[in-house]
Amino acid sequence: MATDFAQAIKDLRSTMSSVREVTDLDALGARIADLEAKAGAPNLWDDPDAAQVVTSALSRAITERDRILEMDGRIEEVEVLVELGQEEGDEATLAEAELELTAIQAAVSELEVRTLLAGEYDERHAVVSIRSGAGGVDAADFAEMLLRMYLRWAERHGFPTKVLDTSYAEEAGLKSATFEVNVPYAYGNLSVEGGTHRLVRISPFDNQGRRQTSFAAVEVIPLIESTDHIEIPDNEIKVDVFRSSGPGGQSVNTTDSAVRMTHIPTGIVVSMQDEKSQIQNRAAAMRVLQSRLLLQRKAEEAATRKDLAGDVKASWGEQMRSYVLQPYQMVKDLRTGYEVGNPQSVFDGDIDGFIEAAIRWRRSEAGTSAR
Repeated sequence: MATDFAQAIKDLRSTMSSVREVTDLDALGARIADLEAKAGAPNLWDDPDAAQVVTSALSRAITERDRILEMDGRIEEVEVLVELGQEEGDEATLAEAELELTAIQAAVSELEVRTLLAGEYDERHAVVSIRSGAGGVDAADFAEMLLRMYLRWAERHGFPTKVLDTSYAEEAGLKSATFEVNVPYAYGNLSVEGGTHRLVRISPFDNQGRRQTSFAAVEVIPLIESTDHIEIPDNEIKVDVFRSSGPGGQSVNTTDSAVRMTHIPTGIVVSMQDEKSQIQNRAAAMRVLQSRLLLQRKAEEAATRKDLAGDVKASWGEQMRSYVLQPYQMVKDLRTGYEVGNPQSVFDGDIDGFIEAAIRWRRSEAGTSAR
């Protein structure tokens, strides 16, 4: 079917109009000017932490503005290309325009989703933890599959990641793993991945070839910044050191460099073993512990607000996504209904469709609750 160029371009302009309205380019321009003035202050780097906050915020704001202006320009250019191809009856030019139009549609959709990420911590880097659940060795193997899936997703986008901790299961797979995704809006995007994931397949660990259902939990928290001021008294922390280990329990370190940090009042436990020294692991554990406490504090505040507002329908269920490999092939998000029939591509990191659908769903649910 021939592409309706006029309608496609009209739809793109309509979406970009909504993006500009939500973004408020005038306010964004004023913010950039204010940040540029601060960045140009001669004493900026007297406080390196504060300077980093200013320069990072300036970089993000400029990138956000430029992406919108660039997209407007690309839409105008493809419209000219279409007109040229239609006037001259040039099929090659129209084919080129169609390819560019498809690329623009994908980029505009991504930009539109970005405007939905307006939560307090959505701009932050993310800390993702994966834990095997019910299902024995299959669950541990599933946890390792999910770790690979998210790392591959980050790799596809060129996002830097850092594995902080891996606790291997005895037979295969992982008991748990924690890693960072160090890019702006990592938390906003990945926060919708938090929840219980379910895998249905013929177990490769069952010599009778029976079908097995297993579960893994994914937790996503925003990485704290120096301006968050989460102070934890020393007497509220218990620190244990031990030797880090590899797959199957084998030792990979001859010194006690791994750190297990317990926050006594809440019982929150954070383990770190992937840094080279105990000092580095201790610092990484403290950073993740502070992030979890920050999120817990905000959750408690939100719960208080819900109590005051009355009974509000829960947004997230126990099980949010199913990965089915047997008796059929399908991955389906149970919140949004979004599904694909190629589980292997999903496990290879192709999860953008799930993330986008969940972000849109979350916004619609928030809007429904607010009414």
